[in-house]
Amino acid sequence: MQRTVNNRRGFTLIEIMVVIVILALLAALVGPKIIGRSDDAKLADAKVQIRNLETALKLYKLDNGNYPTTEQGMQALLTKPTTGLIPKNYRQEGYLESKKLPTDPWGGDYIYLSPGEHGDYDLCSLGSDGVKGGEGKGADICNWNIQ
Repeated sequence: MQRTVNNRRGFTLIEIMVVIVILALLAALVGPKIIGRSDDAKLADAKVQIRNLETALKLYKLDNGNYPTTEQGMQALLTKPTTGLIPKNYRQEGYLESKKLPTDPWGGDYIYLSPGEHGDYDLCSLGSDGVKGGEGKGADICNWNIQ
């Protein structure tokens, strides 16, 4: 008098396949929108970093009467230059809070020229492609063309 009740129920193969298709469709629709936004975020980050470096350069000029030369580079924002025009009122703690030069969001160094071709100094990131020039998302981001 044993009674075996088989009340177990699982998902059928068709139900599992329907769920997989729905997830694939969602990933195909949402994925590109999320991935494309990372480039926009990096572009915005580069612009903010350039503005912060400009502020540090302006403080340097305010204290010392001139911007660091190209030879001294932005390293002059961290340590007192020993070549070229030696600053007389250099801040002992430097001009960057982070105590290190930032790299652009793509891992490259910022390019600094003083005197610059577009003003007292030029400050640029080579963008996502890492080469001078470029179009669209690979374009250079420079202090004179930031809006």
